Amino acid sequence: MRHTIEIFTTCPQSKDVDREAYLNRVVEVARWSDELGYRGILVYTDNGLVDPWLVSAEILQNTSQLAPLVAIQPIYMHPYTAAKMVASYGALYGRRVFLNMLAGGFKNDLVALGDTTPHDDRYVRTTEYTLIMKELLSSPEPVSFDGRYYKVENLRMTPPLSEDLFPGILISGSSEAGAAAARAIGAVAVKYPKPPEEEETTPLEQGVEAGVRVGIIARDATEEAWRIAHERFPEDGKGKITHKLAMKVSDSRWHEQLSKMGDRPVSEENPYWLGPFQNYKTFCPYLVGNYDRTSEEIAKYIAKGYRTFILDIPPSRDELMHISVVFQRALEKSGIAES
Repeated sequence: MRHTIEIFTTCPQSKDVDREAYLNRVVEVARWSDELGYRGILVYTDNGLVDPWLVSAEILQNTSQLAPLVAIQPIYMHPYTAAKMVASYGALYGRRVFLNMLAGGFKNDLVALGDTTPHDDRYVRTTEYTLIMKELLSSPEPVSFDGRYYKVENLRMTPPLSEDLFPGILISGSSEAGAAAARAIGAVAVKYPKPPEEEETTPLEQGVEAGVRVGIIARDATEEAWRIAHERFPEDGKGKITHKLAMKVSDSRWHEQLSKMGDRPVSEENPYWLGPFQNYKTFCPYLVGNYDRTSEEIAKYIAKGYRTFILDIPPSRDELMHISVVFQRALEKSGIAES
């Protein structure tokens, strides 16, 4: 298990920003993340968003060290094409990227693409896909692979990727199939966490490196943090209906798990908040409170073995600075170094 942690922010989605302003917004958020020392930035993909590889290229051109965490949907492109993108980024920018390997997605997106593969089988497909990518990016010899979903023969990657630019790999680990895939491909298994005291197992017990996807709103005073939280994510009847409809067409294990948790009273003692998720404003739980209380919760996740943290889309540079305070205090409590 790694003795450092890595923290990623998240890139704005094209569906949430006017077309004329979107690219500038991406660059703005990426520069905040870069200047404040975050490890990388998650770039989403689905049928309704602009291409994540093109967005990631803009991020690389406008930052000095920030690594795009590119979401990869296997049904969008052949594994050779995805590996070629990674190798090309290495050749053009001399920069490392991370890969967020998807097995699912919105069910309606998959159906529209003619994909009716069952949930667990999609993880088998993503495992094969990732193994081919890893071989292409690391082997100086031609690659051959004969699997259930993919077959290649004597395939070579040109240009070759420098060893120090080999990508970090993440995958959803909320289900047993996801955890198995993470072990098979050597990926960080990422989940949408329950409160730390309710996590039944730890990454150490599962035998995988692991991370969590969580939003944070923290200030000096708890009351101020909650005021900001409710201003940013007010109650929304339409959003609640949309959430329920999305739940009916989703086979995502994490979506089901969070939805079943129900309402939790908010207080200084309980900073874990599902309000934004239940109002269909975002897909992760939030920690809300003062710096010390929220950092205690982060320290508990670290103590359980979680070493990767993916934050929600930041509304401002100041918000990322407040989150940095939380992690600094959590690291002090944990005795763990930041990567």
